[in-house]
Amino acid sequence: MKKRPYHHGDLRAALLERAEQTLRERGSGALSLRELARDLGVSPAAPSRHFKTKQALLDALALDGFERLVEITAAAQDGAGETFGERLNVMARAYVGFSVANAALLDLMFSTKHSPEASQALGAAAGRWIEQSLELVSTGQRRGEVREGPLDRIALTVFAPLHGYVGLAVSGVPLPETDEHGLDDVIASIIRACRPE
Repeated sequence: MKKRPYHHGDLRAALLERAEQTLRERGSGALSLRELARDLGVSPAAPSRHFKTKQALLDALALDGFERLVEITAAAQDGAGETFGERLNVMARAYVGFSVANAALLDLMFSTKHSPEASQALGAAAGRWIEQSLELVSTGQRRGEVREGPLDRIALTVFAPLHGYVGLAVSGVPLPETDEHGLDDVIASIIRACRPE
């Protein structure tokens, strides 16, 4: 992709966009505030007005990723039916779709949120995504479609297989038939595992 110099507008947004592109193409180790400045055609000091350190840039990328994931999964839920299975289906597909399309960003999101240097805003954004997930299970329990038990334990039953599926998909492991059918099977398995006994 041809690099375009930055001219006017929102430098912070331009830095994040270019940083995410670099993350996708070459990984977080290749990110450099100086290189981003050169790519955007601004002075080497210009990025420091928005990001004092590379870690601050990584934090901002992870925060943006969680905010987008929350929006995508919320939008998917808006058009879903009311049953646990229907809502799980759209949430799972939104999560898997986002994750496969943004594998490097997802890896950064989950590693950065555990960093002692992570911002409160990043922790809050990750928390909103976790709350969405817990609400899916909680609503299923209230409707009698999900077995009783501690929310965090049942949510693990739901999201560990999805996260594992994403890990296999982005690592290039061949999945059964096609990704779509493999995901269908994973979702069906989760629904069975969550049914009341």
